[in-house]
Amino acid sequence: MQTPTFENLPRVFSELDQKVDRIERMLLLLVPQAGPEALLNITQGAEFVNLAVPTIYSLVSRGEIPVNKKGKRLYFLKSELTAWIRSGRRKTIAESQENPESHLRTPKRRAIV
Repeated sequence: MQTPTFENLPRVFSELDQKVDRIERMLLLLVPQAGPEALLNITQGAEFVNLAVPTIYSLVSRGEIPVNKKGKRLYFLKSELTAWIRSGRRKTIAESQENPESHLRTPKRRAIV
């Protein structure tokens, strides 16, 4: 490519535009498009949450983990597994000390008969 001059600027910009379009098309082929979230099978789900496959089966049978079932196959969504993991978050000592009233138990009232 030669050094751009004022006279050949339109041609240079046209060439650059074509090159950018080609690069964009190549990148779109390489990067997966945002679409429906991919399903994980039992092995992939176990790897994602770092648990053994039998542990996943027992969590499913107890209804403790979000799962999609089609026939005899189990499928998991990454977003649901991430939310499931986050739901088990415990407060730090500092967070617990900010609101100590939340740890106090209120006495249960008896029903008057």
